[in-house]
Amino acid sequence: MALKATIFKAELQIADMDRNYYHDHALTIARHPSETDERMMVRLLAYALNADEALVFGKGLSADDEPDLWRKDLTGAIELWIEVGQPDEKRIRRACGRARQVMVYSYGQGAAVWWNQNHGKLGRNRNLGVVSVPAVASQALAQLAQRTMQLHCTIQDQQVWLGNAEHRVQVDPEIVLANPAR
Repeated sequence: MALKATIFKAELQIADMDRNYYHDHALTIARHPSETDERMMVRLLAYALNADEALVFGKGLSADDEPDLWRKDLTGAIELWIEVGQPDEKRIRRACGRARQVMVYSYGQGAAVWWNQNHGKLGRNRNLGVVSVPAVASQALAQLAQRTMQLHCTIQDQQVWLGNAEHRVQVDPEIVLANPAR
């Protein structure tokens, strides 16, 4: 019998001063049985950094043809494809062919190794951006994970503060590959 996803609910208040975006989002996040709290919270961070009314969570780990997050236009064309972790370079090249813009949010100890192994092939994609979330920050984000969350996120000068009523995590995402389409 297959294990089912665990459902998390998040009320996320975003104040993104870099993009002049201020909005509250009621999110339902399905965490695949093999997904860690750390990865799920980096997905939530990626959502906050790219928040938009049309941005939605994909099927994630359970679907090969969908990203972790994506935004489509009214015609169904993929405007933004977001992957979290250290995805296969073939998957990213395919995504770059399908979407106007692709973002990868790598995190953890293996992020630098993944980029060093793939930058030659992936760096040629003109619609690709890569952001690295420091391991200390991604691990601290995992501590915020609860089945029901009320979170606030402030983004200013490319620094991110994500927290709840008791704890706040500062994240300084490192832009590894700038996406000219942004």
